[in-house]
Amino acid sequence: MRRWHRFAAGALLSAGMMIVLGSSPGMAQSRAHVYLFRGLADVFSTGMDTLADEINKRGVSATSHSHTDWKSIADKAAQNYKAGKEGPIILIGHSLGADAVMEMADYLGDKGVPVALVMPFDGTQSFPASANIGRVVNFTQRDYAYMRKGPGFRGTLVNVDLSSDPNIGHLNIDKSARLHARAITEILAVAAGHMGPPVAEKPPAAAPPSAAGGATHHEDIGRGEEQRGIEREAPIAPPAAPIARPPKAEEATAPIKPETSERPPANMPAQAPAAPVSPVSRLSS
Repeated sequence: MRRWHRFAAGALLSAGMMIVLGSSPGMAQSRAHVYLFRGLADVFSTGMDTLADEINKRGVSATSHSHTDWKSIADKAAQNYKAGKEGPIILIGHSLGADAVMEMADYLGDKGVPVALVMPFDGTQSFPASANIGRVVNFTQRDYAYMRKGPGFRGTLVNVDLSSDPNIGHLNIDKSARLHARAITEILAVAAGHMGPPVAEKPPAAAPPSAAGGATHHEDIGRGEEQRGIEREAPIAPPAAPIARPPKAEEATAPIKPETSERPPANMPAQAPAAPVSPVSRLSS
């Protein structure tokens, strides 16, 4: 009986300590939240709903929304982050939803909320990455929709150029299994805390002034695609044509006869070449 009383007292004491520690603000458990946004009319971006399901199956909270609701969702996300209920924050969107996630990240920056990862799927225009973003991975098939570094941005930015892939277009890029796999890999790295702090890149050296004295655009001068944060996806190669059989030795040396040539009869005597006629004999005749 005494042993049972001691066991019960110990269990009650342990439960009480868990309740006290669990209610402490320092022990509040935060977790990653992925916000996904659909494009025009919520009709052509069903891939965002599918991706949200795939993320949830891997133990990371993900919700899909209309791009028109980004501001109210941003307010709620900021509130939850500051209360320690969620974080890090990850934003993904397609088409107008891709535009929305760039605007939402900037809006959260104004509220002092960091955004760990932003992944636009074929946005309609280019946006600057705000200083509160840790990483941008932009899937696009048009170079005018490349994302660029904004003032104070110290994270990493990659524009994944898909323009050479004939199997990807604006209406199906959000449904690409290959891009979903890339997105999930990025998300799980953030959720597990494997993504390091943003690293500031050294600004490119200023190019010397031109002889004409005109204005110089410094953003891309002297910088390769790798430095500009561009990944070009290789197109799917067509099946290789069959390799022709090399000709045999006797075939290579044999003269090629035209299809219209005829073989002369075997009994026809060979004709002697005609003697050349001199110009003098021509004149006398």
